[in-house]
Amino acid sequence: MSRRPRPARLSPADVLRTGSAGLRARPVRVVLSALGIAIGIATMISVVGISASGKADVVRQLERLGTDLLVATPGKSMITGKETELPRGAERMAGRIDGVRSAGATGSLPQNVRRTDRIDEAETGGIAVQAATGRLLETLRGGVRTGTWLDRANGRYPAVVLGSVAAARLGVGEPGAQVFIGGRYFTVIGILDPLPLAPEIERSALVGWDGARAYLGFDGHPTSVYVRSTDGAVGRTGDLLPRAVAPENPQDVRVTDPSAALQAKAAATGAFTDLLLGLGAVALLVGGVGVANTMVISVLERRHEIGLRRSLGATRGHIRVQFVTESLLLSGLGGVAGVVLGTAATFGYATATGLPPEVPLWSMAGGMGATLAIGTLAGLYPAVRAARLSPTLALHAA
Repeated sequence: MSRRPRPARLSPADVLRTGSAGLRARPVRVVLSALGIAIGIATMISVVGISASGKADVVRQLERLGTDLLVATPGKSMITGKETELPRGAERMAGRIDGVRSAGATGSLPQNVRRTDRIDEAETGGIAVQAATGRLLETLRGGVRTGTWLDRANGRYPAVVLGSVAAARLGVGEPGAQVFIGGRYFTVIGILDPLPLAPEIERSALVGWDGARAYLGFDGHPTSVYVRSTDGAVGRTGDLLPRAVAPENPQDVRVTDPSAALQAKAAATGAFTDLLLGLGAVALLVGGVGVANTMVISVLERRHEIGLRRSLGATRGHIRVQFVTESLLLSGLGGVAGVVLGTAATFGYATATGLPPEVPLWSMAGGMGATLAIGTLAGLYPAVRAARLSPTLALHAA
């Protein structure tokens, strides 16, 4: 009794060879079809990478600046509805709280700062004049870009330290320049580095506490008390701070966390990323439709090849595997190109903007996974259609 012959099996090398044959025969069409996939993958990876780089920069800032800074400011009286004021020495009282590492204060002054006395007083440039205690910079973990900070010696004299933004607006780049405040000239002794957690200091001209009293009529009442606590004591410090700085009216004191803005920025970055990922997914879907269209046209153009292979013994399964493999290779080429382009775009943008370049591995793996999934789906219908062609009719139609 004769046995029914078994159909030949294709080895992985045979599958790749037959699947790539159609791609090699139509290079221009392959490039154009893969381009759609590449654009979609590049969009998704660059969006995730740029977002991750921005978030890494925010996290780096938070690690450097800390999340243990609190600011106490006077609020409105619950009885009169008027703005209250913090008592003199409020920063010293805040510094006595258990767990507080350092405390500093600023006091707002009514004067304006101008480059010379010939500039109109109304042109303030958005720069505030404030008195500052000696430990303010230490509490803010700030740095002096050039010059020196206020101390007990120079803080008694008409000396001023400019925030980074204030110095730029006044056109002052080095210590030694003079600015006009309250009817007299003050000598610039320092310019600060940027302070992301205290943008109000960046836009201020800071005068020593004693110098502000002597030359600008400062009454000694602070308007902001900055407190740096240990990491584990932030919550308790925030609860005790109002009673420490204003024991008679703690309900009139506001306590804020400057790092909350950076934390919200990180969260907003993630939400924005989701939106852009959706746009990238749409681009990827369009690329998948292009691959499917290419494969359908390929089946129509290669009916003679399909019929010839079937007549020589190829099974329907062989035909299906051939065209699915071709679709996967086509999508895979686009996916690899997209990963390379997306990674290059992320590194280029991060380098240009000073961000730490970061491309999560999951985004590249996810991009390639999505590519292969789309390639499979795009190739299924053309593969099934090709497998259903009758060898006789296919050869006759050719």
